[in-house]
Amino acid sequence: MTFRLLRVLLIPIIFTALATLAGSTAALAKDVTVTISNFAFGPAEVTISVGDTVTFVNGDDTIHSVVADDGSFHSDGLDTNDKFTMTFTKAGKIAYHCGLHPFMKGDIVVQ
Repeated sequence: MTFRLLRVLLIPIIFTALATLAGSTAALAKDVTVTISNFAFGPAEVTISVGDTVTFVNGDDTIHSVVADDGSFHSDGLDTNDKFTMTFTKAGKIAYHCGLHPFMKGDIVVQ
């Protein structure tokens, strides 16, 4: 009887604790915006944590794309005000460029 009572009392507590931990991990992740303007990425380098998201927003009147130099991601062509979002799950430095204008470059440092 005591074991049954403990089980009834502890199971909801354990599930609540797990849900809280899962929610706190998601709450720690952040979204960083990189704006494409005047044929440049701004900021040109961002430093984020594993699990963070970077959103690229095209503020130019011409189409751009975002391409990782290592091939890990590649956006479609982004028209004015279009967005491309990428979540980074591994630490490292990722260099990227515009696939249509290769002189446009940037770096994402994932810690």
